[in-house]
Amino acid sequence: NHVCVELVSTLQQQASQLPISYEIIVADDGSTIASTIEANRAINEYPNCRYMEREENVGRAAIRNFLAEKASMSWLLFIDSDMVVRHPDFLRRYVDTPDEEAVWDGGICVGGDALQLKYNLRYQYERANEHLHTVERRQQEPYRDFHTANFMAPKLLMAQYPFDLRFRHYGYEDVLFGMTLEKHRIPIHHIDNPLSFEVFEENEQLLSKTEEGLRTLFTFRQELKSGSRLLQRVDKIRWLLPLLRLYHQATKKLERRFLLRHPSLFVFSLYRLGYYATLDDR
Repeated sequence: NHVCVELVSTLQQQASQLPISYEIIVADDGSTIASTIEANRAINEYPNCRYMEREENVGRAAIRNFLAEKASMSWLLFIDSDMVVRHPDFLRRYVDTPDEEAVWDGGICVGGDALQLKYNLRYQYERANEHLHTVERRQQEPYRDFHTANFMAPKLLMAQYPFDLRFRHYGYEDVLFGMTLEKHRIPIHHIDNPLSFEVFEENEQLLSKTEEGLRTLFTFRQELKSGSRLLQRVDKIRWLLPLLRLYHQATKKLERRFLLRHPSLFVFSLYRLGYYATLDDR
């Protein structure tokens, strides 16, 4: 449900100026807004570009595997459709990386108008955590700080280590993918080549996505334990979980109403811990 014609146009212009063969494939994972689908069909008019419409939403893992399967080139660059290219040499930086069996993570930066987004919880959260996205920070823990919004990998590697299809719902398929690469000693190189994150959902949508992501985390908690900072935090305060559970059950409606109007990161952190505590009832 996101129009990404401008993103495709920018990528196509940069690719056409490089001494490479290229294609740009956009997979629509079951969009429901007719005007968005119609607008994205313009992608088919750009050279070496195609827009593939799929009626059923299969989830973030399956749609990336689908793209990898349909791609005809030996290297794949995965980009989330709501990212924005700000560097005129964005593609060149990837083309200039060494040709080795590895994954290259370009990272993200946070854009947007601070004044207009003053009450947007997602924007405030991303701004507060922007220091975690620097290349220096990501290089410290290359597997744990891997994200799928902007990364390049060989097609053969993606065929050998695809995303886990059990992750149909929002969240944490990137964490497990990073853990899989670490297990098989596939290098992840973090480079300074960010895309700009400038599309921030409304507070209500963020809270719903957060709850969905926490349910995913709980479902796969045993497999994600070594890769999730939240799970490690929960283990350290396990003695507090009964209290957090009671607190959340008593205040969740109040907290939710508060967060819809006031982007408090402290209250948001309490909400996340409390919601997870209600799932981890043992």
